[in-house]
Amino acid sequence: MKTISIFMTLLILGIFIVYTDKNHNELVAEQNAMMETFKQNPDLKVATFAGGCFWCTESDFEKVDGVVEAVSGYTGGQSMNPTYGEVSGGGSGHIEAVQVYYDPQKVTYNQLLDIFWRHVNPTDGGGQFVDRGDQYQTAIFFHDNQQRQLAEASKMKMEQSGKYKSPIVTVFKDLTKFYDAEKYHQDYYKKNPVRYKYYRWNSGRDQYLDKTWPKMPMNSKNDKNRQGMWSKPDQEVIKQKLTPMQYKVTQMEGTEPAFNNQFWDNKKAGIYVDIVSGEPLFSSTDKYKSGTGWPSFTRPIDSELIVEKKDTKFFMVRTEVRSKYGDSHLGHLFDDGPAPTGLRYCINSASLRFIPKNELKNKGYGDFLKLFAGK
Repeated sequence: MKTISIFMTLLILGIFIVYTDKNHNELVAEQNAMMETFKQNPDLKVATFAGGCFWCTESDFEKVDGVVEAVSGYTGGQSMNPTYGEVSGGGSGHIEAVQVYYDPQKVTYNQLLDIFWRHVNPTDGGGQFVDRGDQYQTAIFFHDNQQRQLAEASKMKMEQSGKYKSPIVTVFKDLTKFYDAEKYHQDYYKKNPVRYKYYRWNSGRDQYLDKTWPKMPMNSKNDKNRQGMWSKPDQEVIKQKLTPMQYKVTQMEGTEPAFNNQFWDNKKAGIYVDIVSGEPLFSSTDKYKSGTGWPSFTRPIDSELIVEKKDTKFFMVRTEVRSKYGDSHLGHLFDDGPAPTGLRYCINSASLRFIPKNELKNKGYGDFLKLFAGK
């Protein structure tokens, strides 16, 4: 028995050492990759924000044009190398936060501040949305005095905006030490899209933000509407432009017949845009045959251009998807799709216009040719 115990102890110790070495090697590889990024982009700057759940904060910032990387982690406490279990349990003093590495030639610190305010509830001192506790409070951590001055000025601007009935309680602190969160927390919204979407919807975050900041587009990497490219025409123009089926689907939340629509079996390379506004929605590179009789996609070109809403019609609870600027009813989102996302965007052909790959440049969609590189 003693021999077996010694053997088991050595075996467990060996597994622990291998596991630790693996984690150490992964961490070193990530640090080396980040150092290489800085070598290639010596002008990059860093900002640190806490906006509640770092999955959401990381996702929001990584979609910003000019942000090279956002890293989830912990900061604000005294203990070294905190774990998620220690922080989520409360009492550690650490806060879930995100470090944002950005190119100041493309996005300024002031713009990052604006994006931060528009993705949190700065009046809630007890946490953020469904996540309660000091570890989920909102905070801005300063890397230098200039960041402090800009953040204080932006806070004053927010207080004077009349957006909030309660005082802003976001914490301002000098950054001391930032600890990267465990590997499985990094890019969580990409690795676990179904769970992330479910969590974000049930948190109430987006519902609150949509109510507080209506129709205010973020500086998204793919969102060109800040240049006024896409908008919803007047109803009279829409009626003249659309066929009866297109109008029924996009404006009256109708559904076209399965297997009897324009694009359900379309196999050509290109992108699908909103029939009303022209905003780019889906790519043929993400289209697949679902067997439902409607065009199906694993993901949109840019999730910022898709609006999700709870649909309770017909005694069911479904997720409706609409275009952001055209406000067109597109179809519904389901979680029974294939890899890599596990999602199925089930879309009506009548809500779409197809732009073939060889016509993208001539029709003003040349930026999307990169979707077909090497294909």
